[in-house]
Amino acid sequence: MKEGIHPEYKNATINCACGSVVQTRSTVGTIHVDICSSCHPFYTGKQKLVDAAGRVEKFRKKYGLKN
Repeated sequence: MKEGIHPEYKNATINCACGSVVQTRSTVGTIHVDICSSCHPFYTGKQKLVDAAGRVEKFRKKYGLKN
């Protein structure tokens, strides 16, 4: 690596809106995020599945389309 062209890489704290705190390293000291793996619905198992089949049937019925 060339000397003097890279930013300083230091300890960083990631703070989530849910209160979760993660220690890492970054060029930025403190990072604030709205959602993290501790509170994201996909990771917590509270994800809602969309009924795509019902929407397709509703569309076909609305426009009189056949299968």
